[in-house]
Amino acid sequence: MKRVARTGNEAMAEAMRQINPDVVAAYPITPATEIVQIFSQFVADGLVDTEFVAVESEHSAMSACIGAAAAGARAMTGTSSQGLALMYEMLYIAAGLRLPIVMPEVNRALSSPINIHCDHSDTMGARDSGWIQIFSENSQEAYDNVIQAVRICEHPQVRLPGLITVDGFIISHGLEVVDLIHDEEVKSFIGEYKTERSLLDIKHPYSLGALDLQDFYFEHKRQEAEAMYNTPEVIRAVGEEFGKRFGRKYDLIEKYKLEDAELAIVVLGSTAGTSRVVIDDLREKGIKAGMLKIRIFRPFPHKEIAESLSSVKAVAVMDRVDGVAGFGSPTFNEVRAALYDGPTRPPIVNYIYGLGGREISLEEITSVYKNLEKIAKTGEVKKIVNYLGVRE
Repeated sequence: MKRVARTGNEAMAEAMRQINPDVVAAYPITPATEIVQIFSQFVADGLVDTEFVAVESEHSAMSACIGAAAAGARAMTGTSSQGLALMYEMLYIAAGLRLPIVMPEVNRALSSPINIHCDHSDTMGARDSGWIQIFSENSQEAYDNVIQAVRICEHPQVRLPGLITVDGFIISHGLEVVDLIHDEEVKSFIGEYKTERSLLDIKHPYSLGALDLQDFYFEHKRQEAEAMYNTPEVIRAVGEEFGKRFGRKYDLIEKYKLEDAELAIVVLGSTAGTSRVVIDDLREKGIKAGMLKIRIFRPFPHKEIAESLSSVKAVAVMDRVDGVAGFGSPTFNEVRAALYDGPTRPPIVNYIYGLGGREISLEEITSVYKNLEKIAKTGEVKKIVNYLGVRE
């Protein structure tokens, strides 16, 4: 291991260098620009064997990655916000064609109004596109997750694309201590890419992306869904092997002081770090607070969430996005659905916070637990959907 100081963007670019993909096609967008910018310098310096394709838009970037992956290449790109939104059409195509493209993605608000700072609206907009979604709390996780994603996405039982997210500017541009794995060890861990089939294999020709009407479309989409059902087992196996090799084990979710917790919050991304400070403070005051961090949002770990929250007295789901659905945020609705068939159904509330990069404070997270205390005592939920830190 080599201990260094890296931002989230630098850490993910470093992981890409060690992976040494065959093709990277990219178009820059704030705050993800640095990922492909740094990687392009690796290409220019001859540190990788990658064919770097500078395209005219993010739509073209994903299109080029699809073509490269279909031809048998290990393909990667990176993007954020409006760039990811411009890719939406191609995201569904990449997943439907079962192409294991890996994409670091920096969480940033979608316009309008125009904003370049963090929330999760871009990633959540792609939640049903068929892509595996891995959230990172910090730069170390971002680095580790990119490396693991290659193994996960390319697994024969999966063969789906995946995106690895970090929170814009908070993690993407924040300098942190990161333990880097040696190049040869990364190479050994991910292995050589063995494509199932290639459009360039003229001895075994096949059709890809053909018109697929009533006779077969449903069956092909069912196969895609089955691949996602297979993914949790693969994620666990890869995370466990990663832990044995490098000392950092990963799973679908992460629990913090949740075993005996009476009050729990559910979070994604960088807010988990801030929440740990609040939980430690509340524990010193005798309040049994805990946290469930969702690392893997797709496939959604519904069984693990239901089991982990079965013994708490009240739950708050904190989401850095508003689903604009008239009833709560995406994560809230999915966690609430997961609890429906769980051993118990604790009272659950939703907190939408941090839109457009607004900071979340220790005091605000503490106030969430204070509200959960009242709910646990009375059993009464006065307001299901709450907006935390917004001026009314």
